[in-house]
Amino acid sequence: MAQKVLMIKKNPCPYCDRAKVLLDNKGIKYEVLDLSNNLDELDKWKEKTGWKTVPMIFINDELIGGYNDLKALEEEGRLDAMLK
Repeated sequence: MAQKVLMIKKNPCPYCDRAKVLLDNKGIKYEVLDLSNNLDELDKWKEKTGWKTVPMIFINDELIGGYNDLKALEEEGRLDAMLK
């Protein structure tokens, strides 16, 4: 069963773009919640998660972090296992 991947972003966000490229290149389906025009909602997510930057990347509703965290999981070979 495919895992649920959610990325919360706002524009402009070069790290969001990099995360999308990494996920696209791996053929991973993901949902994007763009809060560029809803900063109040973004603030709620920041408060709820304690994460202060975008992107916020979730796998199965668990925050794994931002782009650098996603890239680290990929480089360590742990991302595929999380997505299975």
